[in-house]
Amino acid sequence: MASMPNSTTVLIVGAGPSGLATALSLLHHGYKHFVVVDAVEQGENTSRALVVHAATLEALDTIGCGEEIVAKGTKARSINIGNRSSKLVSTNLSSLDKHTCHPYSLIIPQNLTEYILGKKLKSYGVTVHRPCKVASLKINENDDDLTDVVFEDGKTITAKYVIGADGARSVVRRMAGISFTDPKTGEKGDRITNLAQMVLADVSFFLFIPLPSSFNDLLAENGQEVRGPIYRIGAGVPLVDGEIPHSPSKEYLQSLVDRFGPTVLSSDASVNPSSTPARIKEIIWATRFRTHSAIAEKAFTRLGGDEPQGATVAADNSTTKRGGIILLIGDAAHIHSPAGGQGMNLGIRDAVFLGDALIKHMNASTSQPNSQPSSIDADCILREFAEERHKRALEVIAFTKNLNSLLGTQDKKISWLFPISATTVRDWMMWLGGQLGFVQARMAWAMSGLGRR
Repeated sequence: MASMPNSTTVLIVGAGPSGLATALSLLHHGYKHFVVVDAVEQGENTSRALVVHAATLEALDTIGCGEEIVAKGTKARSINIGNRSSKLVSTNLSSLDKHTCHPYSLIIPQNLTEYILGKKLKSYGVTVHRPCKVASLKINENDDDLTDVVFEDGKTITAKYVIGADGARSVVRRMAGISFTDPKTGEKGDRITNLAQMVLADVSFFLFIPLPSSFNDLLAENGQEVRGPIYRIGAGVPLVDGEIPHSPSKEYLQSLVDRFGPTVLSSDASVNPSSTPARIKEIIWATRFRTHSAIAEKAFTRLGGDEPQGATVAADNSTTKRGGIILLIGDAAHIHSPAGGQGMNLGIRDAVFLGDALIKHMNASTSQPNSQPSSIDADCILREFAEERHKRALEVIAFTKNLNSLLGTQDKKISWLFPISATTVRDWMMWLGGQLGFVQARMAWAMSGLGRR
């Protein structure tokens, strides 16, 4: 592996989908003076996110990456939502035909998406340096427009732009002193629902979200051969049940399927309408998490807090202070419930658009030497980018909060005057809405991300 240089113009911290897409976006613009680092060894990432929506595929198309991803995924032409015994809503995504060349949701595990993006990046001769864990950020002693990024092994790299694509626990965000809280409730988090804590798993089993066979190929390439289809399961676990085990067992996951999954998938032959029990054979991957939302106070700053708080797009160059540029994208900038499969999608779109913003900022900065005063503030380009992505993130957070509340409705009686469960009322309303064409079209539009690119 090539050794990491002592300096670069752009340092991308994190080689998940957002970090890789940022690098590919820069390459698409003909720019190569960047370095990509990641904290984990190759192959340690797991499947996690599962869906790439139309707006994201369009963004990937603009940097020449969409075709390869589509080829490895499975096109889902409808979105089905149901309860244990029946289908409530089936949304046909064909209503998107007049808006996009991708009128579907693409089922593809996140690690397969990363593999494809990483392979494309490697074809350009770019190395992802691993494992490189950021320990601290500091202003360069000789040039306060630069940032020295220090890694745990003592290595230091100096960069003009540091891109934090290092996930929800972003070290870049923390070192830059940027707060990260729920935009509505502050530190309190989301309202308690039946999806307040969740478990996700990829299993060898018969369930309703089959993963593409290319996922089996990727696992085999990494030394984990799985014969037969692999399926994603997901379930909310009521808080009264206690904490989800750190490594959920096959028996634990099976009990969740039996309690909350469709009866046709029950391992209890007396409950399963087909009289044939369905059982999990093997766990390929599993995770647990609490659902909550948070957004970075700002996605662009200069190290040391010199970027004005709540800055408008334009700023007076005479009052703009210096400091190395810090930008946040993906989970480092915003997190939310997995409802609707929006997280990775928003992060990839952040990354694709960031590449364009960086090139514009570099060009504007080059045309405005520090020795020559100018009324034009080049940083307005990055502020405009950050404010736009902040707005998009707030929209996605609001959407996922609403969806999470709907799908996670607790099974309680509405009142003693109206002794019917809230979940029954929800199911009736969802079924009724699913019969209306305009409701289906709005659902498809909301899921696609086309209205909040």
